[in-house]
Amino acid sequence: MIRKMRWRFIRGAMAAFSFVLLLVAGVINIGNYLVTTAHQDEMIQGIYRMEQKDPPVKENGGADEGTRRLEDPRETVGFPELEHIRKRQPEFEFTTRFFLVRCDEQGKISGISRDYIASVTEETAEEYAGKVLQKENEAGYYRHYRYHVFETGEGKLLIFLNCDAEYEFMENLLLTSGIVLAVSLFAVFLLIFLLSRRAVAPFADNVERQKRFVTDAGHELKTPITSISTSADVLEMFYGGDEWTENIHRQTERLAKLVENLITLSRLDEELPFPEKALFSLSEAARESSRPFEAMACAMGKQYIQNIADGLELYGDLASVQKMITILLDNAVKYCSEGGTVRFSVNKKHGKITIETVNTCQRETALDLEHLFDRFYRPDTSRSRKTGGTGIGLSIARAVAEAHGGKLTAEYEGENAIRFRAVL
Repeated sequence: MIRKMRWRFIRGAMAAFSFVLLLVAGVINIGNYLVTTAHQDEMIQGIYRMEQKDPPVKENGGADEGTRRLEDPRETVGFPELEHIRKRQPEFEFTTRFFLVRCDEQGKISGISRDYIASVTEETAEEYAGKVLQKENEAGYYRHYRYHVFETGEGKLLIFLNCDAEYEFMENLLLTSGIVLAVSLFAVFLLIFLLSRRAVAPFADNVERQKRFVTDAGHELKTPITSISTSADVLEMFYGGDEWTENIHRQTERLAKLVENLITLSRLDEELPFPEKALFSLSEAARESSRPFEAMACAMGKQYIQNIADGLELYGDLASVQKMITILLDNAVKYCSEGGTVRFSVNKKHGKITIETVNTCQRETALDLEHLFDRFYRPDTSRSRKTGGTGIGLSIARAVAEAHGGKLTAEYEGENAIRFRAVL
């Protein structure tokens, strides 16, 4: 239990810290992306307004037919549309690289301007324009270019703004934040792991004191319980049995069983409940444990169906696994509906041992099946008293399953049956 508590604390602390770091890294990278994109869109809008006011794309006799170019890149110095950008970036004209592609209404390229970029050929510009037009998006990224598609009276104008520097910065920021995140998580994990033992120490001390108290009290109670039972036997020998001595025997037997179960639970809560595990035949152990319940079910007029696979072996504690099977079968037979059916199966599925009991019952819609594993929980107190239950049998069964690295769950099967499944 202490180990589980410690790892639960580590997982919780790491989850909280990871969430905060991921949130911070996400906000930084997403914020940088949004700011960078907004700045690029602002520049593209400025270029578009500049183009609309006084189009610098003119026919050039020296160019190939169907190709246009900017007559002089330095002519943009006089345009006020980009003045606010120029104030922030005095070298704007010399660092900004872009090219423009004009298309007619049918999507055929009618002009290309490459005066503000030297690394793009006409073939590349046509290829980029064709890919962007296929996407049918008004804006986005293609390769290392931010593009916008503007509708004009003559067709479409595509503006491609080079973003090599921004891309490199965003990639470096993402890589740096990822490395910082990984290193921080590893460092925090080591720190939490080293301090977790001290963090759960008060809880561990309380649990240890509780377990010692239960164990000591259980051993101390055994003597007076035995004495009371012996005294009842002596009274029956001298005065004969009556309802009072019978009640004494019944209550002392129930109390002795409760004390034994409490001691068992206390032992299962230890760090190593089974110091000496061994490999044993689970098939034989299951058959041996189920024999009394098969006879009990038949005597109570209930149908009993059993399916135990041959050759199953398990590495663990034989006595505790048999006790878990006994608890599950006892619960299934006692709480099975009148004339109902009890099914018991032990199989191996996907490399794991599965132990299941299914019994017909009257479904209770208000019952939370998870509460069945709570200690001293009884959904029907009057019926539990008749069957002699103590309310901690299923708690022991789940503790045994967990001590073997597995789990025990309960679920309804159909409308009138309940299934308990232990996966080891």
